Amino acid sequence: MERKWRLSISLLVHFLGHVATALEVPLDLQDRLPQPPTITNQSPKDYIIDPRENIVIHCDAKGTPHPSFSWTRNGTHFDTDKDPNVSLKPESGTLVVDISRVKAEQYEGTYQCTARNIHGTAISSNIVVRQSRSPLWSKEKIQDIVVPEGVSLVLPCEPPTGLPPPILFWMDSNFQKLPQSKRVSQSLNGDFYFSNVLQEDSRNDYICYARFTHTQTIQQKQPIKVKVLNMDAINDTVAALYNDTDLFSEAPAGAREPTFLVPSGSSSFKTVLRGHTLEMECIAEGLPTPEISWTKVSGDLPSGRASEMNYNKTLRILDVSESDAGEYRCTARNELGSARHSIHVSVTAAPYWIRGAPRNLVLAPGENGVLTCRASGTPKPTVTWTMNGVPIENSPKDPSRRVEDDTIIFTDIQSGSSAVYQCNISNVHGYLLSNAFVNVLSEPPRVLTPSNQVNQVIRNHRALIDCSAFGSPIPVITWFKGSRASTLDGDPYILHENGTLEVPNAQARDSGRYTCVARNTLGTYENHVSLEVKEPTRILKQPDYKVIQRGRPVVFECKVKHDPTLLPTMTWLKDKGELPDDERFIVDSDSLTINDVTENDAGVYTCIMNTTLDHDSASARLTVVERPDPPSDLELTDQKKRSVQLTWTPGNDHNSPIQKFLIQYEDSLHHRGHWHNLTEVPGTKTTAHLKLSPYVHYTFRVLALNGVGFSHPSYHSRVYKTDGAAPDENPTGVQGFGTEHNNLVISWKPLTGLQANGPGLHYKVMWRQKAPGSDWTVVTVANNSKFVVSGTPTFSPYELKVQAVNDYGPGPDPPIAHGRSGEDLPIAAPENVRVNVLNSTLAEVHWDPVPFDLIRGHLKGYKVYYWRKHSLHKHNPDHMEQDILTFSGNHTRGMLPGLHPFSLYSFNVRVFNGKGEGPASHSQQFKTPQGVPGPPTSLIVTNPNLDSLTLEWRPPHDHNGHITGYTLKYQPVNNSNDLGPVEELALAANETSVTLLNLKYSTRYKFYLNAKTVTGAGPAATQEAITSLDEAVASRQVDIATQGWFIGLMCAIALLILILLIICFIQRNKGGKYPVKEKEDAHTDPEFQPMKDDDCTFGEYSDNEDHKPLKGSRTPSNGTVKREDSDDSLVDYGEGGDGQFNEDGSFIGQYSGKSASRDTAEGHESSEAPSPVNAMNSLNSFV
Repeated sequence: MERKWRLSISLLVHFLGHVATALEVPLDLQDRLPQPPTITNQSPKDYIIDPRENIVIHCDAKGTPHPSFSWTRNGTHFDTDKDPNVSLKPESGTLVVDISRVKAEQYEGTYQCTARNIHGTAISSNIVVRQSRSPLWSKEKIQDIVVPEGVSLVLPCEPPTGLPPPILFWMDSNFQKLPQSKRVSQSLNGDFYFSNVLQEDSRNDYICYARFTHTQTIQQKQPIKVKVLNMDAINDTVAALYNDTDLFSEAPAGAREPTFLVPSGSSSFKTVLRGHTLEMECIAEGLPTPEISWTKVSGDLPSGRASEMNYNKTLRILDVSESDAGEYRCTARNELGSARHSIHVSVTAAPYWIRGAPRNLVLAPGENGVLTCRASGTPKPTVTWTMNGVPIENSPKDPSRRVEDDTIIFTDIQSGSSAVYQCNISNVHGYLLSNAFVNVLSEPPRVLTPSNQVNQVIRNHRALIDCSAFGSPIPVITWFKGSRASTLDGDPYILHENGTLEVPNAQARDSGRYTCVARNTLGTYENHVSLEVKEPTRILKQPDYKVIQRGRPVVFECKVKHDPTLLPTMTWLKDKGELPDDERFIVDSDSLTINDVTENDAGVYTCIMNTTLDHDSASARLTVVERPDPPSDLELTDQKKRSVQLTWTPGNDHNSPIQKFLIQYEDSLHHRGHWHNLTEVPGTKTTAHLKLSPYVHYTFRVLALNGVGFSHPSYHSRVYKTDGAAPDENPTGVQGFGTEHNNLVISWKPLTGLQANGPGLHYKVMWRQKAPGSDWTVVTVANNSKFVVSGTPTFSPYELKVQAVNDYGPGPDPPIAHGRSGEDLPIAAPENVRVNVLNSTLAEVHWDPVPFDLIRGHLKGYKVYYWRKHSLHKHNPDHMEQDILTFSGNHTRGMLPGLHPFSLYSFNVRVFNGKGEGPASHSQQFKTPQGVPGPPTSLIVTNPNLDSLTLEWRPPHDHNGHITGYTLKYQPVNNSNDLGPVEELALAANETSVTLLNLKYSTRYKFYLNAKTVTGAGPAATQEAITSLDEAVASRQVDIATQGWFIGLMCAIALLILILLIICFIQRNKGGKYPVKEKEDAHTDPEFQPMKDDDCTFGEYSDNEDHKPLKGSRTPSNGTVKREDSDDSLVDYGEGGDGQFNEDGSFIGQYSGKSASRDTAEGHESSEAPSPVNAMNSLNSFV
């Protein structure tokens, strides 16, 4: 037998590998395809009804054709047509019982609904119908309860049995819930427990109530009266009656260890069904009141499902599973001891599905299928099968069907095998009943997803492209993209069992047109869908955290990037809710502005950018700050002569912590109306110990400072007056100085009214000459800060003291200050004056210091007066400009910079003090040696020829010695300004010109000329020139422009051009054409300008351009080719080329902008500089 069972299981496992997947008939096809019945709605198995309302037992089913319905009652057919009180709802199996003429209890019983059509029969679960009951409490006389204080007490509830059981609670006669605590509480069965009673528990109205939920009625028990007696009162009363014998002197009313009132004994057992709620209860009595705790001996309490309730007296575990079985322990403790009770919990289970109820099967002829009814329970349930409501063993035989315990296997199923199978799983705790039909269909494939559907997805998100198909046999789905080059059945695509194509990480390249093809043995169906991959919505700039002062505007920016084809919607939230309906809130496309911010605007603001596909959000907090409110409640405590304690209450900081408090005071005695800063304390303190001065009428106020600023001042404190005293300090800043050579001015900084410490403030001024045996001279000064002592010797040292005195006495002994009487001019000059010449521009002067007593004042320094008498060169005149150098302090030497070389100087030295300068020392002279000379005064180029030129110069302005000669260096310069090799020539001191021969033709040269002394060579003068013009041509350049015939010629040409312009204008007005004008129109030059009649010159011709250099060359700085000698030369206007005249002998080509010759020259891009000689030759040919 065991071998046969194992073989069956092996065959079943092998068979399941070839079973067709269950097929669901779409809703929109269910009305068109044959389908066995399916129960869609039924009343619960345990159906409690309200006896005051009609009985409605639900039973609805679907199927094609629509099923018919019948009922059984208590296992036999219930003929609803014969009972006038019973009817069925149209198109439904729902049973309705009218109880207006009968009692509901007549229809209590077990009902079952059957729905059938030609393809099968489905049955409902057994529905047990019972009417709800809410009986009254039985009439009983309840005795009053009298107990001594401290004992335990239980008030029974004992409610009547109802259906369903009632909800119990205790209240008083005013319908107020009785207070409960760890001492007093209600148990699970409704009884009211006292761990120990107190006198305050005495009352006449302990009432237990029962609420019946179905009938919505409340029943109440008779009130219970409880009286708690005080033990001392009992003993006194009984002693008087019973000869001093105690009535209640035993332990029940005293302190005692805990004992359990419920449950009883040391252990108990409890059974609970899987999935239900387990409630365990431990209530203990004792004095003091015990504390209850729970543990699980075999493990931890289940996290998340276990909770302790009713002041830890009840342990509740939700959704119990087999793992919750085991031993639980409750412990009651007080200070005298503890008690324990163990509860052993076992878990049983009504049947429950392991993989869910069996699923309907839609199969094609010849396919295989399996119905599985797999469940579990404790004890293990039994499985029975029925087909169309008939036990399967009594049903017609079907060769394609085989039953294997909880599984029915269909092999090569054929048409006509459609039926509804019922699976019933049961044990002692209940049962499960499930209907599952087998529907044999032959249908070609069809795709239910709408054609040409457009799917949109955000880039980098998962894209799911649906292809919902139906057919029998189940169609095979194949996907293609674009041109159908290959099927989409591998990475990166995922094909799901339901035909959906998944693109796990969609990118832009995945956009396009997709085709899904559904195939089975009966046909093929195609559907086209599109996928569009959109760019994600991203917040580029998130709103920033803002701290803003009240009354100011604030702007939150929220810049977003989104796909341009998606319609965005920006939404702003405040604290996860809508923005206030306030015109101060202005929402723009990428910002939120709040004007005139108030404290109510503080919170978290969130910008949300939504599109049809995605969204992004960002948040920022707005904190509204303001200057703090002023402190209040100023109070003075711990009052002493020189101190007082000030306390205050801080004001609202308005979201900006207070950094410090500033304490100010007003002295109403000396400076009424003026507030002065006294001290500061940190913002965390609200008290300050203030040090005070005597003889001040103090009023205090406090200001608070936060990040915004200072608050308004607080309301001032009461006046606090201090008594007067002698001054604590003397004037500061005591000094002595003289304004004349025979006086001494003693000055000081007077005390303030606060420092005076009392009335009658004056000063005792004391001085004496700083010499052995000198006595102090004392005077009294009031209302002043200085005193002048006359008749003092010049600049004598003195010792000084100033002491403060008021009506209460003198201040402390003042310190000695030092000063001197007035200064006078020094009476001596420095001695031993000498000089050391270091070089041609620097000399060092030395002297001996003047004795201190001859200075007659504070030594400020020495001054050196020096001047240049003349140059040692015989041609230079005398110079007498005087310079002064000051050397502060006690110096004995100084440097004289910036001297002229080769010169004779005179100088003297003087000492000076604060009064002025003393006499000068004897003047002395010194000579500076030769230095390098300055550059030549001028360097010019004359007589330039084709291979020679002459240089002329003038000697340096500053010889700085005897000129010993000149050095001339020169080198050629090419068109790119590169310098050639250097030639050097030594020249005699008496030479002022030189002619250079054998130079290169038409070459620019650069010349350097410097003078020399015995010391060395000075800086060079530079010049440039070109070897290109001979003297004759240069001369003609100078003369031609000044000739009268040339000026006349220019005027004639201008007049001809003017006449031509007038003729062209007339011809144009007549409609005629002028050939010259056509040519001019074809070559119009924007630079052309007409002649000016006033000076017979052309518009372009101007003396302002006389200084333009030859094109392609540079003009030497000394003017070798002198423009002043040829102001009107045509060379200045040449544009390159030969400068020839036009055929009519005019200069139009030269003066009307670009000419043919210029175009030719520019086209050849000649790198050779244009020759002025060529221009002059053209002019000569014309002459």
